[in-house]
Amino acid sequence: MIDLRSDTVTRPTPAMRDAMHAAPVGDDVWGDDPSVKRFEAAVAKRAGKDTGLLFPSGTQSNLAGLLAHCQRGDEYIAGQQAHTYKYEGGGAAVLGGIQPQPLEHAADGSLPLERIRAAIKPDDFHFARTRLLALENTIGGKVLDADYVKAATDLAREHGLATHLDGARLFNAAVATDTSLSALCAPFDSISLCFSKGLGAPMGSVLVGPRALIDEARRWRKVLGGGLRQSGIIAAACHHALDHHVAELAEDHRRAARLAQGITALPDLKVERQATNMVFLTVPESHIVPLRAWLAEQEILIEVLYATRLVVHRDLDDDAIERVLGALDEYFTRRAA
Repeated sequence: MIDLRSDTVTRPTPAMRDAMHAAPVGDDVWGDDPSVKRFEAAVAKRAGKDTGLLFPSGTQSNLAGLLAHCQRGDEYIAGQQAHTYKYEGGGAAVLGGIQPQPLEHAADGSLPLERIRAAIKPDDFHFARTRLLALENTIGGKVLDADYVKAATDLAREHGLATHLDGARLFNAAVATDTSLSALCAPFDSISLCFSKGLGAPMGSVLVGPRALIDEARRWRKVLGGGLRQSGIIAAACHHALDHHVAELAEDHRRAARLAQGITALPDLKVERQATNMVFLTVPESHIVPLRAWLAEQEILIEVLYATRLVVHRDLDDDAIERVLGALDEYFTRRAA
């Protein structure tokens, strides 16, 4: 089966499973799991931050970060398409009483500085208190421009705002731009880093930042049900990914470019853009149902919609990409016959 729905579908490698099996464990709620402590320290060092905290998921890591930064009645600024606003169940509002202030993205995935500035509320009891700017990198596969990130975070600090980054695919950004993780993390107070997408761990995200903030996030992790026991097994998988899988993201990016190139040569399908490991295309309505069925017959999983996203990941090799292109070509050849 070739699965292009997301890079969350990756499975642990045999070497990762070996690392999980061999991991020394303790009770992480008590702070006794050596594999967790070693992994959190390694991620914090790589990110250039004081400390880190392991979470079961990126959704929980982001939420704990927002809760640590903001109080009830506070507000965070985010993008309309950002995970922290659109794709994480409204957790900040539901569980934290934190109001999101969503802004439209520019074409490059950024939040224009003038929109950020205009969204920051004055210190007046009529308004929610603007406390945090939350960005995402990559966003829809796009890498945020480094100069823009500095300008946006500088603007936030000028107005007394903290800064958080949903860095679920920040390793992709690091590889794509040949930039260190610490340089990409430097402008932000807190960063959520995911290991269960392109890096192939079965679960796990780490929130990194200053010690006082992470201590507050640890309290919220317990409240949110994220305090795990022998989680060194998960930490070992993530640590293996950190040590062995990051550089291989370049292969995902190369294969995504090849996929986009091949689809461009096909009739009717329009490649809107390709960025890092993602390809976005437009599928005419008349093709949506039959193309989805045809690909399923070929054991190719793609969520075929009008606006379709294909995500390349480490479980797909060059042959898989060519097989997808061959199946698409055969579909259109048959339709034309």
